[in-house]
Amino acid sequence: MLSDVTVRPARPAEAEVLTELVMRSKAHWGYSEEFMERCRAELTIHADEVVPARMTVAEAAGRVVAVATLEGEPPEAELGSLFVDPDTIGKGVGRRLLQHMLELARGAGVRTVVLDADPNAEPFYEAMGFVRVGVVPSGSIPGRTLNRYAFDL
Repeated sequence: MLSDVTVRPARPAEAEVLTELVMRSKAHWGYSEEFMERCRAELTIHADEVVPARMTVAEAAGRVVAVATLEGEPPEAELGSLFVDPDTIGKGVGRRLLQHMLELARGAGVRTVVLDADPNAEPFYEAMGFVRVGVVPSGSIPGRTLNRYAFDL
């Protein structure tokens, strides 16, 4: 467990740093360079998306180590992303940030949070109480599908 993790709203000026974190996190699972390039456009964070997506980061020792988004309006919102820097995976940062995002959703009047999970992240989301509710097409890879999960608040 990492101690002294701070959760705060992301800043538009951090878009490039956050994109690099997202790409490192995704690549951690052994995806090929070709796969990663095909995902780049979907995973790139633009400064003008930070505020509308309720983008939130976790910091440890002054460094951003995770990022998540909560998109949509009540009664249902989507955890559009949750990425943890590879050197902090398994240290409680993802759990802390996800719990924060669920509280943020609850405070906004959201009843259900949905997400499309990378297959490597499914055990984490299931352990956090998310339930598989369907299958959706990948936004980056034609023919690839992702499992959709939901969490009732």
